[in-house]
Amino acid sequence: MSTEEGPVEHEDRWILNLRGMIITKISVDFRLVLILDSGWEVALEAPVSLSHGTAHTSPSVLLTPESQDVAPAHALCGAKILSAVAFKSGALRLVFDTGHHLTCSSDPSFEAWQVTGPAGWRFVSLPAGDLGVWSGSGTSES
Repeated sequence: MSTEEGPVEHEDRWILNLRGMIITKISVDFRLVLILDSGWEVALEAPVSLSHGTAHTSPSVLLTPESQDVAPAHALCGAKILSAVAFKSGALRLVFDTGHHLTCSSDPSFEAWQVTGPAGWRFVSLPAGDLGVWSGSGTSES
């Protein structure tokens, strides 16, 4: 589990304090939702790229939450997060101890994904490639 107080902002991205957290549940409706063991949740609505290893050894698979075409995501159940980055361009990248990489780009028309956590943290990929960030105080930091 992360020892940082909260997410850390950099010039072009936020490093989310999800390192060491484990996916305990995966749910699917019109979204693919990853429930973590520490009160954090990752909800993906846009198509998501899931890869394993390098692009040379294993091509990525496109997961489509809207049509519930997400079966390969079940390999992430029980996986531990090694890295979680929310880019200010609206993209999200998660890296897992299983060798999997999950990447979700922004969408021009709707919110592609959101990450919510304790203390009121919320990261949202806004339409047209921007990132909305709310802290526990409820104020936007984007």
